[in-house]
Amino acid sequence: MKTAEIASHSREETLALAGRFARALKGGEIVFLRGPIGAGKTVFVKGVAAALGLKSSPTSASFSLMKEYKNKHCRLFHIDLFRLEEGEVFNLGFEEMLEDDKAIILAEWPDPIRHMLPEDRLEMDFILQEGDDRVIALKSFGRVSDALLEALCKAAN
Repeated sequence: MKTAEIASHSREETLALAGRFARALKGGEIVFLRGPIGAGKTVFVKGVAAALGLKSSPTSASFSLMKEYKNKHCRLFHIDLFRLEEGEVFNLGFEEMLEDDKAIILAEWPDPIRHMLPEDRLEMDFILQEGDDRVIALKSFGRVSDALLEALCKAAN
């Protein structure tokens, strides 16, 4: 496991960071996003989607649990499990997502699916600070996520 921390001082910085990070995504990546409501998780997803050239802008998926955005190059699955417990997440189609080599999975409030997905994942914890500042604590678990952590750290500089 590798770890790092990145600072963001505004919504715009978080969007830009996500946009630069998106360049490292090829498909097959899993990213867990944690943090309190308003910490920037969905903003980060919006930045990734925009940089990938996806036409729709992601919104909170809390009420639909999962939204799919796609173009000819990739499929972005935005999962938001805010209201669910582990036993309530079956039949969301994780197996199909994992079989798609173009799929990028960004999961907010991911704990209910932690044991259903492969171990190789990047975890991002959005920690609110004073004002609009936040720290994004990163942990990678595997070869693919190690590369994503490195790409995100480079994107922050």
